[in-house]
Amino acid sequence: MRISPRWFTIWRFTALIVFAGSAVAQPGKETMKAIVVHEYGGPDLLKYEDAPVPEPKENEILVRVIASGVNPADPLIISGKYAKEFGTHLPLIPGYDVAGVVVKSGAKITKLKIGDPVYAYVLWGGGWADYVLATEDEAAPKPKSLTYIDAAAVPLAALTAWQALVNTAQLSAGQTVLIHGGSGGVGSFAVQLAKVRGAKVIATASTANQDLLKELGTDVAIDYTKTKFEDVVKQADVVLDTVGGDTLARSYPIIKKGGMVTSLRSRPDQAELDKYGIRGAPMAVRPNASELTMIGQLIDEKKINNPDLFLIGQLIDEKKIRVIVSQVLPLADAAKAARQAETHHTRGKIVLKIRDEATSKAE
Repeated sequence: MRISPRWFTIWRFTALIVFAGSAVAQPGKETMKAIVVHEYGGPDLLKYEDAPVPEPKENEILVRVIASGVNPADPLIISGKYAKEFGTHLPLIPGYDVAGVVVKSGAKITKLKIGDPVYAYVLWGGGWADYVLATEDEAAPKPKSLTYIDAAAVPLAALTAWQALVNTAQLSAGQTVLIHGGSGGVGSFAVQLAKVRGAKVIATASTANQDLLKELGTDVAIDYTKTKFEDVVKQADVVLDTVGGDTLARSYPIIKKGGMVTSLRSRPDQAELDKYGIRGAPMAVRPNASELTMIGQLIDEKKINNPDLFLIGQLIDEKKIRVIVSQVLPLADAAKAARQAETHHTRGKIVLKIRDEATSKAE
């Protein structure tokens, strides 16, 4: 399947700007282990080596990383194909999902303190390392019920699902949503968030992942290897597309007039939107600590007459949202993880384990 360059607009916010030399260990400076990209290309070019420990500015925290998530964007950034668009510079350290403990904080940090367990979607990357910098706009308290491994699988995927369904599509109770790729990182969160919002959820996945769709609460699970979704879905209010290409093209006719399609892979065709009287938008995820802390306007059915704001951690702690981690690998195996991410057929998320949780105490 050919991937449209337009898909990469969703990752412009994850452009990793690391000036030349900043990821190379220098004499006299404290060092850490990290995955470093010295030349663009495939995952096999990744180097596991020493790099300088970053020093937080007044508006930053230094996080001792315990686990870091792997996303489909990572091998794309490593490849350098869109380096000019992303604004990337070599050498660089990939990694945008992290979970760990605050070990240093800048003078202007007010919400987090040394010793706090946090998880974050770090805009400038650097998460495939022992330490990473984050701001209070990126980091939030880690859900108490989650291990650091599971927590590292949450930020980027959950924020993408939330911003697509709630901020962009404004999905509400009683509506019908079709989620393409419901067993992936973004899709698995999208299915659960849509259910919490009271929507009817239809989702597609391969034969091997039909069981997961049902476990997550999908009302109608479609095996795309056996059934065309357009033979099942009629008059959907919202379509969340994580696949693109032909899947997006076939989605326009099944959306009701006035409905919405948002795509993570390409910009919806304006001619098709006009033809069917629907709305569309590409999805551009961005870090947002308040949304990591608070999934706004989620209505708990038990409190339908008193809508509350729910912490994303609370939703996880109350078992309303499950985190799906299919594989955990050591940091040194980042190349293997990136190769799997390239396939776009990962069940849930892959996570890199940086260190044991028992060694995570603040310094």
